[in-house]
Amino acid sequence: MKNKIIKIIFCFFIFVVAFINYIYALTPISELRYQGIDVSDWQGYIDYSQVRNSGIEIVYIKSSQGNNIKDPYFEINYENAKANNLKIGFYHFLTATTTQEAEEQAVFFASVISGKQPDCKLALDYEQFEGATKEQINQIALAFIQKVKELTKKQVVIYSDLFNSESTFSGELASQSELWIAYYNDYRQLENTNSSWQTFIGQQYTDMGTVPGIRVNVDRDLFTEEIFLDDISEIEEPENAVNNFNTQTIDYTVQRGDTLNEIATRFGTTVQEIAQINGIQNVNLIFPGEVLRIVTNSNIQGSESNSTNKTYYTIKQGDTLSEIAIWYRVPIQKIIEWNNIQNPNLIFPGQRLILFGNYKNTDTSTNNNIFYTVQKGDTLFGIARRYKICVKKLARINGIINPNLIYPGQILKIN
Repeated sequence: MKNKIIKIIFCFFIFVVAFINYIYALTPISELRYQGIDVSDWQGYIDYSQVRNSGIEIVYIKSSQGNNIKDPYFEINYENAKANNLKIGFYHFLTATTTQEAEEQAVFFASVISGKQPDCKLALDYEQFEGATKEQINQIALAFIQKVKELTKKQVVIYSDLFNSESTFSGELASQSELWIAYYNDYRQLENTNSSWQTFIGQQYTDMGTVPGIRVNVDRDLFTEEIFLDDISEIEEPENAVNNFNTQTIDYTVQRGDTLNEIATRFGTTVQEIAQINGIQNVNLIFPGEVLRIVTNSNIQGSESNSTNKTYYTIKQGDTLSEIAIWYRVPIQKIIEWNNIQNPNLIFPGQRLILFGNYKNTDTSTNNNIFYTVQKGDTLFGIARRYKICVKKLARINGIINPNLIYPGQILKIN
């Protein structure tokens, strides 16, 4: 009898432990079966036919940031992804510091995506908190989500890393929005996770993915079936819509005497970007009457990453590509690829180059240690992603108590 009681108690103990682990596990709501990517102007022009043929099924496209930045490649990304029968979602990078700003940014987001037909739930990317309290952060997020739902009649998910899903975002917020988590390990390691969510419908599993048709690294994702919208009707333009977008995608008819360099200067873009978008092989050969697709003001940073991810360099008299490559610490071959340069020995003063990467003014290495100087707009999560290090470890190395509070000019030790 005594042994029987001991066995019952032991089994009960095992059950309790298993039940507690289940409660604190963070798991996909159903099978992660859809391959996806999320993109912004950081990726530049994308060949979506190659993307589709590589097995990608879902593309989350950045539409907007703050209350006045429309992603320069939003229109082209949407049109080309749609033309290649990819499932599409939109996301907004939130920078609000008050609930009023959050609602204003919701109107801006709805204005940018109006007239479009998303297949996937709208997404909020909120990771830049500007020293707000936890209560303020959740109020701002809720205000944005509720306003977007009201304006678009669509469901909304929130994109978050594990740290903020556990320590920042509340249960009330979790009840209003499903989770798309950035977690770069096997999700089965998320047992004993004390997140405000118990399930997620998407996992961003790397920010260093390579996909045919995309010239730089791209975020890779896996999604469950629940990522799709119940209603895929066109989003209506909201009342008091914001239409003063900083960028536009236009069709320009080449006039007699036009050159690509003059057209690029006039519309705030580069010869190389016009050539890539329009499949131009010889940048010195365009014809009157030819219609070019142009992204105006494409030099405006639409990326949530800081400006060290994408920059422009105007060639000066005496410059060589090899010197520019050394100065910016990027391979010369990459500069040639990014800018569609036919002859590396033939560049011109005034020609503008697009460059990607982390440049000389942001990190330094001494011995085997890497140090990074925080830039305006940086987040600890973003820096950790860039260097493939856990946020908690990065905070611990640098004695950071509040991972949401870092300052421009602050020097972080990476390893």
